[in-house]
Amino acid sequence: MVSQATMPRRGTQVNQQAKHILIVGGGYVGLYTGLRLQRSLRRELKSGSVRITVIDPQSYMTYQPFLPEAAAGNLSPRHVVTPLRRVLSKVRILNGKVTKVHHANKSVTFQPASGPSEEIAYDVVVMAAGSISRTLPIPGLADAAIGFKTVGEAIALRNRVLALFDRADSTDDEQVRRRALNFVVVGAGFAGVEALAELEDMGRDAVKYYDTLDEKDLRWVLVEASDRILPEVGPEMGKWTLDELRKRGIEVKMQTLLKSCEGGHVVLSDGDTFESATIVWTAGVKASPVVNAGDLPLDERGRIKTSTKLTVVGVTGAFSAGDVAGVPDVTNPGQYCAPNAQHAVRQAKVLADNIVRHLQGRPLVEYRHKYAGSVAGLGLHKGVANVYGVKLHGFPAWFMHRTYHLSRVPTLNRKVRVVADWTLALFFKRETVSLGEIESPRDEFKAAAATG
Repeated sequence: MVSQATMPRRGTQVNQQAKHILIVGGGYVGLYTGLRLQRSLRRELKSGSVRITVIDPQSYMTYQPFLPEAAAGNLSPRHVVTPLRRVLSKVRILNGKVTKVHHANKSVTFQPASGPSEEIAYDVVVMAAGSISRTLPIPGLADAAIGFKTVGEAIALRNRVLALFDRADSTDDEQVRRRALNFVVVGAGFAGVEALAELEDMGRDAVKYYDTLDEKDLRWVLVEASDRILPEVGPEMGKWTLDELRKRGIEVKMQTLLKSCEGGHVVLSDGDTFESATIVWTAGVKASPVVNAGDLPLDERGRIKTSTKLTVVGVTGAFSAGDVAGVPDVTNPGQYCAPNAQHAVRQAKVLADNIVRHLQGRPLVEYRHKYAGSVAGLGLHKGVANVYGVKLHGFPAWFMHRTYHLSRVPTLNRKVRVVADWTLALFFKRETVSLGEIESPRDEFKAAAATG
């Protein structure tokens, strides 16, 4: 049975004739599309002639460019996420997953966090499920490594690094110490370089509080399969970043592959082998699996085949943008828009406006955006930038990085909280304590219960 009314708000009655806009995914595209639609369609939403629903496993949107700073303790984890229900006050939020898209029938199969699945009908669907880590069949990878795409992964990584400092400082066993203090990041794009640089910066602050540890005891290794790092900032700034990381004692291994990491035993293609308790995988992303669970057309890269107007090619009433979509770049014929936040946020605005035009029977417009450039943070007061051809590094680039991303964080509430965190950091040292027990909060209680 197809449900046209998806659990209405308490005290409200759903107009069965209302046009239903269903957004699959609550990330950049989902949140910003919902925000723009609830403003553009406020009269229709108030009258009940239009309804909007967002489906996402989480109840918040993560501002991923701030994950490295959250991992390093410069920002509170709660301040890098935006609660969907608070921001999208006119939108119905459903937590769970879409397991099937039946566009021929204008419906999806929705699996909530608990309980049976149900069919939800729609008039317009927006595919904005984003991406997941792209892994390779490397022995031990699934068991020994951690990704860096979610706030949970970022905070777990922070807790792990600091807990390993505790472990190394509490033993004289050289093998245990060496394994604990070897840190590996695979992938030298934005996620990998920023995560490693911020964690190394945090590590140099934290190690001062340990009696038996010194900066020279820490080994930070960046593994990259290609011959470039941070390709988005251009060759010159990429080379500067490489030199900067190496000056800080970080080993950057170019044209090198991770061959295996079973049990934390790292084997690299250059012949280097060592033990590590921290292996971070940031070597690329791929479209969410939901793209393969339906009848929407895909391009050669496994993404939803999307037009320059952000409609799904060959069908009506379907739109897509962001990491999950293959959007042709009209400013660079033959190429696709890069899967990054800069495009996703701007695509969402055009997509929302095109949905309004679609409902009103007006012509749609193309998404056109000239790539502005890129900025990256490399720890406190350190960064690199290439924006509109202006190349910066060090403190000016770091300041630009923070200023740009602060302007992009959704809602004034979050902007103020982020600025408050940064302001406090000017006067107080960051916390360098592991709270890893929050990942297993019942262990102590179970141990107590076991003693009778």
